[in-house]
Amino acid sequence: MIDRSASTIFLGFLVVVAVGAAGLFVVDVGSTSPDPVPFDDTVSVGLTLEAEYSLDDSVELPRAQVFYSQYQYVVGYYGIETFVENQRQPAHEQRFGYPLTVYVSDYSDTGVELTEQGLPVSDRSPGWTDAETAWFVVESDAQTPAGDTVIPFSDRDDAAVFTEEHGGSVQTWESILDRSFDRDDAAVARDRVDDRRRLADERRENASSLTDRPTSVVVGEDTDTVQEAIDEAPANTTVVIPDGTYDEKIEIDHPITLAGDGNVTLRGNGNGSVITVTAERTAIRGIDITGVGNVTREGGELPVEIDEQAWDATFTKYYAGTDAGIAAYDATGLLVRDVSIDTPASGIIAYQSDAAVIRDVTVNGPDDPSSGLAGTLLFQSPSVVEDSTINGTRNGVYLYRSPTTVVRSNEIEGNFLGVHLMYTGDSLLADNDLRTQENHGIVIMTGPERNAVVGNTIRDAEAGLSPGGSGAYIADNLLEGNGLGLRVSSTTSIYEHNVIVGNDVGAEASAMLPTNRVVGNDFVGNDIHADAMSGPLRIWSYEGHGNYWQGAAGVAGEGQSDLSYTPTDPIDRRLHRTGGTPTLARAPALKALAGFEGSVPGMRTGSIVDRAPSCEPNNPELLNRTDWADDAWSCYETTRYDP
Repeated sequence: MIDRSASTIFLGFLVVVAVGAAGLFVVDVGSTSPDPVPFDDTVSVGLTLEAEYSLDDSVELPRAQVFYSQYQYVVGYYGIETFVENQRQPAHEQRFGYPLTVYVSDYSDTGVELTEQGLPVSDRSPGWTDAETAWFVVESDAQTPAGDTVIPFSDRDDAAVFTEEHGGSVQTWESILDRSFDRDDAAVARDRVDDRRRLADERRENASSLTDRPTSVVVGEDTDTVQEAIDEAPANTTVVIPDGTYDEKIEIDHPITLAGDGNVTLRGNGNGSVITVTAERTAIRGIDITGVGNVTREGGELPVEIDEQAWDATFTKYYAGTDAGIAAYDATGLLVRDVSIDTPASGIIAYQSDAAVIRDVTVNGPDDPSSGLAGTLLFQSPSVVEDSTINGTRNGVYLYRSPTTVVRSNEIEGNFLGVHLMYTGDSLLADNDLRTQENHGIVIMTGPERNAVVGNTIRDAEAGLSPGGSGAYIADNLLEGNGLGLRVSSTTSIYEHNVIVGNDVGAEASAMLPTNRVVGNDFVGNDIHADAMSGPLRIWSYEGHGNYWQGAAGVAGEGQSDLSYTPTDPIDRRLHRTGGTPTLARAPALKALAGFEGSVPGMRTGSIVDRAPSCEPNNPELLNRTDWADDAWSCYETTRYDP
């Protein structure tokens, strides 16, 4: 989702307000429908930032904007099909109400054509037309970055002309609403967790064969220097470096394995990267690396060509050419194993090096983590980072446009940011132990899709976990002792079976679209269990199941409390910290008000309601790994939860 200023609907009065430079949009009380607003003034969904930035300015994607009866913002959808599938999601009407008015892009009289990739381009930007009277071309050659798309027209004849050139058929709005479109959601990310683990296993297995190459050259016996040995070694053989310290910076430009035998240190001169790799299927193992240069931004020329016209070319040149212990470019199938790196800049940089495997690596950054760059920095390099230890860098693991990467079973401590994702979707962060990060433990930025964050332990960070984007799966994580445990900042995502304990604030809801499923989590020992930024009422229960909140009061019945629980409510938020408040919480007037507020979206903006709080923890095994299990109580005020 792209967060922008949004138009507001006051329920009952149908007053529409657009916040931002465009000014105010007001609909008179007697108006039958509001006028369309600029798309930039909607809360938009359906297009990643990477896809948006990659599009040519001439591309005009089909869009919809929807005014809902019980949601205070105008929602903008990239793709008519995105709206259709979203409005079918469980509890969608509960959260948004029903659509009052739907406008869609109008391609009539725009000269719309399709690029070779099927993207629509036109002589002028499409205007807006009412969806109920529009005509829609389906199953044509038209595409968006997300796949097949629907092209709307206000004039049926224009729609028919489009089908003659680009295929498809013309349908009414009623027919579109009855159609099914294949759209990925958070369940896809959940279902892919095991697939991502298998993918990581396959990458590791493919890379492991690189350590079995026959020895061709031994440094000190066959050559005087490591670089001479590399230059002489035939492709697909091993260069062995015996015990000792070697004052060299080296370059590997053909596929070999560089293997240390004993205590081997490769020491650079403090200027530039120590090992530069520009060959596929290269392996480096059993080496300690020191003497790395300290350039962390505005790096030099890369040893490979880059697309100077790419939307992120400046960013790439700014960081990808900086200093590292190992800097790999176009090195598909790279293996780095059993390597230790002391660096003031980065440990490992991989640029356009698919299927790299980085395992059993230790990276130690500078005394001031903010002065370094990254333990491992992957640019457009879907890879595996596992079983490694990364300390004291600015970004422990930094993924940039590296989808399907797996980061698992690492120990990441004392960095500024533990794991940092930019424009990276469809990836798995699993079973990592993150401690004492100065800022975030894990932060996912720039609107990617379908990331899974599973089984991580994050302690003692300013903010534990902040997963942006959409369609994320956040599960089985332990967030303990952080300033903020969990920031619920993505949309259409699943947050389940996380244990959030001992934080100043357990969770903060910041996403403007109330489309997340937050259920089966445990909140214990937090000063404030959950808070919410301005925006709609968020309902954190699903199909009769909610979360466990230490202190939530009610009479036990089939595992749930008989009262809704609102952690943002001044009374409810004190139940786990102040004696006597459970009695007040059961007061008939407050109980009736809570039930009313919990049933009407928009009744209480900037709030969270759990309609079915659990009577005891949902994740006892995970909770028992903390010091907070004894503080968990059942719904009965006098009954302590027995772990």
